Amino acid sequence: MATVLIIDDEAAVRRVVRLALERDGHAVVEAVDGAQGVERFAAARPDVVLCDVVMPGLGGFDVLARLRAADPTVPVVVVTGEGSTEHAIRAMACGACDYLLKPLDLPRAVRTVRRILASAGPPAPADAAATPAATLLGKSDAMYEVSKLIGRVAGQPTTVLILGESGTGKELVARSIHAHGGRRAGPFVALNCAAIPESLLESELFGHERGAFTGADRQRLGKFELAEGGTLFLDEVGDLAPATQAKLLRVLQEQEFTRLGGSETVRADARILAATHRDLRAEAAAGRFREDLYYRLGVVSVRLPPLRDRREDIPLLVTHFLRRSARELALGVTGVHPDALARLCAQDWPGNVRELANALRQAVLECPGATILPDQFPPVVARPAAGLFDADAVRAHVGRAIAGGEGGLLHPLLDAFEAAVVAAALDVCAGNVSLAARHLGVHRVTLKTRAGRAGRAAVSLL
Repeated sequence: MATVLIIDDEAAVRRVVRLALERDGHAVVEAVDGAQGVERFAAARPDVVLCDVVMPGLGGFDVLARLRAADPTVPVVVVTGEGSTEHAIRAMACGACDYLLKPLDLPRAVRTVRRILASAGPPAPADAAATPAATLLGKSDAMYEVSKLIGRVAGQPTTVLILGESGTGKELVARSIHAHGGRRAGPFVALNCAAIPESLLESELFGHERGAFTGADRQRLGKFELAEGGTLFLDEVGDLAPATQAKLLRVLQEQEFTRLGGSETVRADARILAATHRDLRAEAAAGRFREDLYYRLGVVSVRLPPLRDRREDIPLLVTHFLRRSARELALGVTGVHPDALARLCAQDWPGNVRELANALRQAVLECPGATILPDQFPPVVARPAAGLFDADAVRAHVGRAIAGGEGGLLHPLLDAFEAAVVAAALDVCAGNVSLAARHLGVHRVTLKTRAGRAGRAAVSLL
C-alpha cells in the first residue's frame, strides 16, 4: 500500500479520486489548496502526489517547485483542465513525472499511479522557470504522448527529429522544445530547406564572404550564426540535396564551419531541431538520404499524428481557430452550427491542422452573422472524405480503354491526377508557386515544371 497526496481545490474531484485510489488499496491524504498541500507533503511523506495546476493562492507550478526542492525523489503528477498542452509540456519540463487531463479518467489515473509506483525513481532535473512560447492544442491520447515527450527532451542538449505530415504542427513542436529548454533566452531561427534553391542553400545555412559569388557585395551571416546560443530549426530537412547533406553532417560532427568563400573557422553553437514529412529511414535505405545524417539528426524522434487520427481534438481546434480568426479580422462570429462542426469532424483533412485553420478563417470571412453554417465552408471542406477522385469514373474509363485495345493506361492517368493536384494547389495559393510547393512537399522549380505539364494533361476523370 502506498500513500498518495491529492492537492486540488475541487472537493468533488478529491472525493472521486480518493475513492478510486482507496479501492486500489492505497492510503490517501487530501489538501484543499497549494499551501496546505506543501504542509501535508512535509507531514505525510507521500509516495506519489497528484497536484492540480489552477488553484487559488499557491498555483500548481509553484507547488511543484516547492515539492521538488523538498524531496525530488517523490513523483508528482500534474492535473490540468487546459485544452492547450502547454501546461502539460511545462509540467514535464519542470520535473513532473506525468500529467492527467480534466475531466479525469479515473481508470487512467489509477493505472498512472500503479505504473509510477512500479518504476519509482527521481524525475530528471529541470528548470522550473520554463515559459511557453507556442501553443499545441489537443486532449487526445496521441497528443498526450507528444506533450510528455516534448517536456522530457526540451531540457536535454540532443538533436531532435520531428516527424509528421505537412500541416500537423512540426514547427510548433520545435518552438515548444526551444521555449522549454536551456537555450530559450537565445534566438529561434527557422529555415525551410524545401523553399530555398540548392544553389543558395549553402549561403543560407553558413553565410558568405564578400565576393564569394556574383552579387555578394557584403558579408552575410548564415542561419547557424544567427542562431548562436539558441536553436536552429531545419524544416523539411528530407529535401536537402546530397552535397548539402554532407556539409550539414560535417557541421554536426565537428561543431564548426566556414562561410562560403571564406577561410575563417566559425564555431557552431546552436541546438539543431529538424523536421520532415518524409520517411527518412526509407529515404536512407533507397540512397536518397545519408544514413549517418539520419542517425545524427534522429537522436530523439517526436512523431506528430495526422489530424484524422485525433478527430476528438477537432472541436477544440475549431473553437481556437474561430476565436483567433474573429479577433484578427475584427468580426463578430462567435460559434459554429452543430451540423457544420459534425461535417468538420468527419473530414480527413489531408492538410491537417493548417488546412483546418485556413478553412475556419475563410468561413469567418464569409459568415454574415454570428454562427457559421455548413454551406459557409470552402468547397475543399464540403467535399466527401472518401477520396479525391471518382473511382467509378476511373473504372469506366479504364474499361472502355481496355475494350478498345488501348495500352499504356497508367502513366496518363497518373499525369492527370498530378495535374489536377498541382492546379488545385496553385489555385488555393493564389498562384504563389513557393507557397504551393511548400504545401505539396516539392521544390518550387519542380512545381513550375509540373505546372507546365499540367496544362497539357487531361483532368476530366478527376
